[in-house]
Amino acid sequence: MKYIKPIWYFHLKPFELRNLVWFDYDQLSKEEKKVITYDNKYSNREISNWDASYQALMRGKIKQAKNNTQAEVVKLIPTDIYRFIRKYYKNIWLYFTLIQRLFTLSNPINEIKGIWQTRNVKKIDLFKTFYEYDKYLDFDSSLLSTNPFISIIIPTFNRYESLRKILIDLQNQSHNNFEVIVIDQSNPFKREFYNNFNLRFNIIRQEKPALWKARNSGIKSAGSELLLFLDDDSSIEPNWVSEHIKCIDYFCADISSGVSLSVVGDKIPENYSYFRFADQLDTGNVLIKRAVFEKCGLFDEQFEKMRMGDGEFGVRAYLNGFKSISNPNASRMHFKHFDGGLRELGTWDAFRSTKIFQPKPAPSVLYYWRKYWGNEAALISSIMILPTSFSPYKKKGKNLGKLSSFIFFLVCLPFVYILYFLAWNKSSIMLTEGAIIDRLTVKNIKT
Repeated sequence: MKYIKPIWYFHLKPFELRNLVWFDYDQLSKEEKKVITYDNKYSNREISNWDASYQALMRGKIKQAKNNTQAEVVKLIPTDIYRFIRKYYKNIWLYFTLIQRLFTLSNPINEIKGIWQTRNVKKIDLFKTFYEYDKYLDFDSSLLSTNPFISIIIPTFNRYESLRKILIDLQNQSHNNFEVIVIDQSNPFKREFYNNFNLRFNIIRQEKPALWKARNSGIKSAGSELLLFLDDDSSIEPNWVSEHIKCIDYFCADISSGVSLSVVGDKIPENYSYFRFADQLDTGNVLIKRAVFEKCGLFDEQFEKMRMGDGEFGVRAYLNGFKSISNPNASRMHFKHFDGGLRELGTWDAFRSTKIFQPKPAPSVLYYWRKYWGNEAALISSIMILPTSFSPYKKKGKNLGKLSSFIFFLVCLPFVYILYFLAWNKSSIMLTEGAIIDRLTVKNIKT
């Protein structure tokens, strides 16, 4: 996986080895093994167990894995690596992996031999089968029955019409014991706008637009043990709040990471349709227990006016042993409006800037990647993404967009190199300066 997905939460080892996500195949029950196709064609049984563990993780098995301190150290051979890739990924990844391994001075004869010997391996649809939590639908949540008080945090910047629509959605929630903390950075500021809603507001006026500072202000002002983050350009169902609460109760989780279904951009990932351990955190739709912030600190304000501040916090929560669940039942429609919000201040996404001469990617992305996975992984991941990042956001993920972007990348390679150098240099400065993470103080909680 490090060749295919070098930037991934689950490559990292939690500090206290709590809530491990990698299972020993022998730890699973007979019933749990039914959705795993055990492959004994690897060079070592331990590697076959790793393959089974990968299937369990990707197919949504959520349980406490045991810490196997006596795990056997096994050397992978090329045949093992290319067998795994052929089973789960497109063939282009065979050659990308081959190039990476040749650059690290692997024996080219053994590599070519490994590719050839695995030519008849059948591809498996990794997401066709997944663990189903049949008891979830009828689960009587004791937490939900206590009618817990929730703090919903929404930063907004020049998007009153979008904000109006999401506030109407909040008025229609089945669980309505919550406060709505709006950090309003709009210019002009319209205080009278909020008089039109039957909601319990805490309006924070922030003169200077700054997304991560805004979210941190919302956290500090929150009067609940459960903090729900929502973007202003969203639409949610009436059970959105209750499904977040139900999820953390059912799975004994610390974070319910709701899925975001975008109307523009790349296609919706197949694993968004079922519960699983979350490998990302989206502050446009997530419930986080206050205790997570008390231990991990707030959002890193090094990310101000840039991307990936929520991803970085997700890594900190994972490393500190907090359990985060990807929750398909608490989805939101993300409209990704062209005006207002972070796009008006910075970039469309991590690799698509709003101005042609901006560093590429956003320096905060490289700061985040290098901090947790190192320079090599950051460089490899950049090489994977940069060639297809020059198409408009609306064409993201589409074949024509990828092709036109790749052509532009090749033609303008010196220019791309300059933009990337600027981003790398800026991220080095950010790493030298260090994180800007405030701590959350203890306060009385409202009910």
